[in-house]
Amino acid sequence: MSKLSLQQIKPQHFAIAGELTRYSVADKRLSEQLVQGLEQVEIDLSEVTRVDTAGLAWLIQASSQLQRQGRQLQLNHIPEQLHKLMQLGQVESIFE
Repeated sequence: MSKLSLQQIKPQHFAIAGELTRYSVADKRLSEQLVQGLEQVEIDLSEVTRVDTAGLAWLIQASSQLQRQGRQLQLNHIPEQLHKLMQLGQVESIFE
Protein backbone atom coordinates (compact mmCIF):
# COMPACT_ATOMS: atom_id res chain seq x y z
CA MET A 1 0.00 0.00 0.00
CA SER A 2 1.32 3.43 -0.92
CA LYS A 3 1.89 5.99 1.77
CA LEU A 4 1.01 9.63 1.37
CA SER A 5 0.84 12.39 3.90
CA LEU A 6 -0.77 15.78 3.60
CA GLN A 7 0.46 18.22 6.20
CA GLN A 8 -0.86 21.71 6.76
CA ILE A 9 2.13 24.04 7.13
CA LYS A 10 0.25 27.35 7.31
CA PRO A 11 -3.45 28.14 7.01
CA GLN A 12 -3.34 27.99 3.20
CA HIS A 13 -0.12 26.06 2.62
CA PHE A 14 0.09 22.27 2.52
CA ALA A 15 2.89 19.81 1.81
CA ILE A 16 2.42 16.40 0.26
CA ALA A 17 5.02 13.71 0.89
CA GLY A 18 5.22 10.16 -0.38
CA GLU A 19 3.53 8.48 -3.30
CA LEU A 20 0.71 10.28 -5.09
CA THR A 21 -0.77 7.16 -6.70
CA ARG A 22 -4.08 5.39 -7.19
CA TYR A 23 -3.59 3.59 -3.89
CA SER A 24 -2.88 6.66 -1.79
CA VAL A 25 -5.40 9.14 -3.26
CA ALA A 26 -8.32 6.82 -2.54
CA ASP A 27 -8.41 8.24 1.01
CA LYS A 28 -11.21 10.85 0.91
CA ARG A 29 -9.86 12.59 4.02
CA LEU A 30 -7.03 14.03 1.90
CA SER A 31 -9.44 15.97 -0.29
CA GLU A 32 -11.48 17.13 2.69
CA GLN A 33 -8.42 18.77 4.25
CA LEU A 34 -7.86 20.90 1.15
CA VAL A 35 -11.36 22.32 0.81
CA GLN A 36 -11.90 23.89 4.20
CA GLY A 37 -12.79 27.44 3.24
CA LEU A 38 -9.42 28.83 2.26
CA GLU A 39 -9.31 31.44 -0.51
CA GLN A 40 -6.18 29.98 -2.09
CA VAL A 41 -4.56 26.62 -1.47
CA GLU A 42 -0.85 26.10 -2.11
CA ILE A 43 0.60 22.61 -2.22
CA ASP A 44 4.33 21.91 -1.97
CA LEU A 45 5.09 18.73 -3.92
CA SER A 46 8.85 18.65 -3.32
CA GLU A 47 8.61 15.50 -1.17
CA VAL A 48 6.50 13.48 -3.63
CA THR A 49 8.50 10.37 -4.49
CA ARG A 50 6.20 8.85 -7.10
CA VAL A 51 3.12 9.90 -9.03
CA ASP A 52 0.78 8.20 -11.49
CA THR A 53 -2.21 9.27 -13.56
CA ALA A 54 -4.55 8.76 -10.61
CA GLY A 55 -2.47 11.21 -8.59
CA LEU A 56 -2.69 13.72 -11.41
CA ALA A 57 -6.45 13.14 -11.66
CA TRP A 58 -6.75 13.77 -7.92
CA LEU A 59 -4.97 17.12 -8.29
CA ILE A 60 -7.18 18.04 -11.25
CA GLN A 61 -10.30 17.15 -9.27
CA ALA A 62 -9.12 19.20 -6.27
CA SER A 63 -8.40 22.16 -8.54
CA SER A 64 -11.80 21.84 -10.20
CA GLN A 65 -13.60 21.62 -6.88
CA LEU A 66 -11.81 24.70 -5.56
CA GLN A 67 -12.51 26.64 -8.78
CA ARG A 68 -16.23 25.88 -8.51
CA GLN A 69 -16.06 27.55 -5.11
CA GLY A 70 -14.26 30.59 -6.55
CA ARG A 71 -10.94 29.52 -5.06
CA GLN A 72 -7.54 28.70 -6.49
CA LEU A 73 -5.03 25.84 -6.27
CA GLN A 74 -1.33 26.55 -6.71
CA LEU A 75 1.24 23.76 -7.02
CA ASN A 76 4.83 24.40 -5.96
CA HIS A 77 7.94 22.29 -6.65
CA ILE A 78 6.26 20.01 -9.18
CA PRO A 79 8.26 16.78 -9.58
CA GLU A 80 9.53 15.97 -13.08
CA GLN A 81 7.40 12.80 -13.24
CA LEU A 82 4.23 14.82 -12.57
CA HIS A 83 5.27 17.53 -15.00
CA LYS A 84 5.68 14.92 -17.75
CA LEU A 85 2.21 13.49 -17.00
CA MET A 86 0.76 16.99 -17.20
CA GLN A 87 2.40 17.52 -20.58
CA LEU A 88 1.18 14.16 -21.91
CA GLY A 89 -2.34 14.88 -20.75
CA GLN A 90 -2.15 18.48 -21.96
CA VAL A 91 -3.42 19.72 -18.60
CA GLU A 92 -0.61 22.09 -17.61
CA SER A 93 -2.85 25.13 -18.08
CA ILE A 94 -5.14 23.92 -15.28
CA PHE A 95 -2.41 24.67 -12.75
CA GLU A 96 -1.18 28.02 -14.11
